[in-house]
Amino acid sequence: MSLLPLQTLTLLTTLYTSPTRHYHSLSHVHALLALLAAHRAAFADPDVVEAAVWFHDAVYNSRDKPPANEAASAELAVEHLRAAGVEEGRVERVRVMILATAAHVVPTAEELGSGGEGAVRDTEMFLDMDLSVLGAEEEEFDEYERGVRKEYEWVDEEGWRKGRGEVLKRFLARERIFYSELFWGLLEERARGNLERAVARLG
Repeated sequence: MSLLPLQTLTLLTTLYTSPTRHYHSLSHVHALLALLAAHRAAFADPDVVEAAVWFHDAVYNSRDKPPANEAASAELAVEHLRAAGVEEGRVERVRVMILATAAHVVPTAEELGSGGEGAVRDTEMFLDMDLSVLGAEEEEFDEYERGVRKEYEWVDEEGWRKGRGEVLKRFLARERIFYSELFWGLLEERARGNLERAVARLG
């Protein structure tokens, strides 16, 4: 059962449909929710993951450096989930999961609190879903890259090529882009191909 009341979903929809959103938009949220629905049985607490999906990019300003957006989004989630009467342990898991999207590093079971190892696995899959576009078909991946570039249109071309190239190379340098066996098997190979193309294109 969803943890989010209708008025919260209405607010979040408004935030995600801002004209400044070209990738971090309602379409991104819906893509993650579709993955969650398709693999719901694999999650220990899918309702917590759903809340994290809805809130994780609720506050987004491309001029702010991580973890400013993530921290503000997590704070908004805590405010609304507490107001909705959600149990504190679950609120804390949503908060920590959102903060984890800043560096895409999985928190420990202790950091996630009462959810134990199930919460760790859920967070692995949540982070993987957030990066799932990296393993999309080429056309969808290229559209994602164009969307992110529009969100950073204030950055000059030289700065964009350098900065974006560094971000993509960091993902390529990881032993695994995707933490969970589920999404590693589904997306890893195609993601590496997409990233290599994008890095080459950036020069």
